[in-house]
Amino acid sequence: MNETEIVRLTDIQVNYGDTIALEGVTLSVQEHDFLGIIGPNGGGKSTLLKVILGIEKPSSGSVSVFGKPPEQVRSRIGYVSQRPSFDRDFPASVWDVVMMGRYGKVGTFRRYSQEDRLEVEKALVRVGMQDYRNRQIGKLSGGQQQRVFVARALVVEPKLLLLDEPTASVDSTMQAEFYDLLDELKANLTIIMVSHDIGAVSIYVNKIACLNRQLYYHGTKEITPEILEATYKCPVQLIAHGTVPHRVLKEH
Repeated sequence: MNETEIVRLTDIQVNYGDTIALEGVTLSVQEHDFLGIIGPNGGGKSTLLKVILGIEKPSSGSVSVFGKPPEQVRSRIGYVSQRPSFDRDFPASVWDVVMMGRYGKVGTFRRYSQEDRLEVEKALVRVGMQDYRNRQIGKLSGGQQQRVFVARALVVEPKLLLLDEPTASVDSTMQAEFYDLLDELKANLTIIMVSHDIGAVSIYVNKIACLNRQLYYHGTKEITPEILEATYKCPVQLIAHGTVPHRVLKEH
């Protein structure tokens, strides 16, 4: 492992019974990378994030994060899962939700300290939600909720941020604002983001991984139609490179 390598996966295999979720995946993520992982539904993208987080054990292969088994460095990893379903009438404030992120550092039966409160305040400022601190989480828009969930991930003071479909069910205006937030955060974090939004991926990330059980490509965001078609297993049209979004057209 070189001194700037954050994540190293080597020949990872994950099986769910007779179903192969990941097969022979080898991946390296460097410090300050913003990696976008794309691929079809059921292609193993969420499973890959869980392997990096250490909550999914591979059937074979090896994984290291910051040079150690992921379960030993989980406190250095922030994680935002696919948008959770919850009771929108649940009386939890934005402040309460973000403070939950400090639970792992505080531990059971200990009270939150001034340091915890300062970290929550700092995280809310970073995501632009400080003015909503007393608002009920269920009363916010989808985009605002996602900003709160990112703040909850940031209060662990991570060096690696994992995002699983962070803009699902978020309207296009809020999506743009959310990606602008990630663009600011990537200066100080290594980010791995699973997304179906190839247009956004092509603009904001600096590297792409194409995953459909196997890893078909990992490198710069200048990917070819042939690579996308191999990944999605159906005809794909690549509209343009660079700052003009890519688009996947699925026939099935």
